[in-house]
Amino acid sequence: MADPDRVLVPTLGRPQENEALSYALETFPDAEITLLAVSMPLDAPLSEGGLLERDEERTAQARASAEALLESAADPDTEDRVRIDLAEGRPGTVVPRYASEAGIDHVVMAGDRTRSSGFLRRFLGRDIATTVVERTARPVTVLE
Repeated sequence: MADPDRVLVPTLGRPQENEALSYALETFPDAEITLLAVSMPLDAPLSEGGLLERDEERTAQARASAEALLESAADPDTEDRVRIDLAEGRPGTVVPRYASEAGIDHVVMAGDRTRSSGFLRRFLGRDIATTVVERTARPVTVLE
């Protein structure tokens, strides 16, 4: 399989996303990387603590988080390969749709180390990485 030209790294404000971006930059040195800052809607069960914030504030916070991630993980030689895009919605729906519509070749994302695994987590929709893997027609690398 050839190296991908376009790699997507979704960001939800999790600490381990730094590892996902670093992995994408190192593993795919010639690829264009898109950081997709996803802001969850107010009705999402796990909206990362932003339940009372307005849409604009949550979107601005998602962008700021992605910019901070880029600043911490990328060096000046790689920053020109990375762009930030914004999306609002449930990550399990938004990420696969974005990957398909934007012509993404590969998705690299952080897993969720803080939650227990098992049926209940998948049933409640809290395992975002599993949902993305199941719904994305492109290869997905999940870093646990």
